[in-house]
Amino acid sequence: MKFVLVLLAAVTSLSAESQTIRVLCWNLHHGVGGDGKLDLPRIAKVIQEAKPDLVALQEVDKNCRRSRKVDQAAELGKLTGMHTTYGKAMDFDGGEYGQAILTKKPPQLVKVHRLPGKGEPRIAFEALISINNMKLSFVTVHLDLDAAQRLSQTETLIQALSGNPSHPLILCGDFNDIPNSPAIKAFSKAFRPVAKREPALTCPVDKPDSEIDHVFLRGLEAAEPVVVLPEAVASDHRPLLVELKLPERN
Repeated sequence: MKFVLVLLAAVTSLSAESQTIRVLCWNLHHGVGGDGKLDLPRIAKVIQEAKPDLVALQEVDKNCRRSRKVDQAAELGKLTGMHTTYGKAMDFDGGEYGQAILTKKPPQLVKVHRLPGKGEPRIAFEALISINNMKLSFVTVHLDLDAAQRLSQTETLIQALSGNPSHPLILCGDFNDIPNSPAIKAFSKAFRPVAKREPALTCPVDKPDSEIDHVFLRGLEAAEPVVVLPEAVASDHRPLLVELKLPERN
């Protein structure tokens, strides 16, 4: 617990600077934790304690039977006091399944990028955000389990995100791939990868042995390495928290 408080305090001290933003990224496993319990309030508590400006969430249910017909993005918005937007990947279990973005203010524009592949539909979900009168693209992604499909999805997404190179960009999510894999190498060539502070492993939640959740940037710099928060129960992944420097305005 002391370790968690020290890490959060270090990042909190940076947030006092007006030209920084805090980003949290987390695969929620539709709110079901490592203990098998569906518990959105404890998810919301972790988010609130991190004090993020932007939140990227993967594996989010909307009105599905398995998650008690709750609009999880909307509920997390109520619990955290943040604005929520939802990107549907597919119809599922009487409702929808996809990704969500939480922000302090409503985004100006949102877009679902549909990615190629067979089996479970995969998407990236993008929001155009205005912070300190600067526009930036904030993108959450959840790639496929199959390596060949991941690489195809990677190529498609890099191309899709090259349309507004003047906008700073934050790309984060569950890439289902480890550093030095072909897909992560391709993202690292197109964007700037953000290094993690050790321990860097993110999944499975109780005893992580894989580093498959990542953050990439364009037109921004990290103030500190990504912190993998040692939250070991609330989901099946551990959340990422990073402080970013905003570009200086001329």
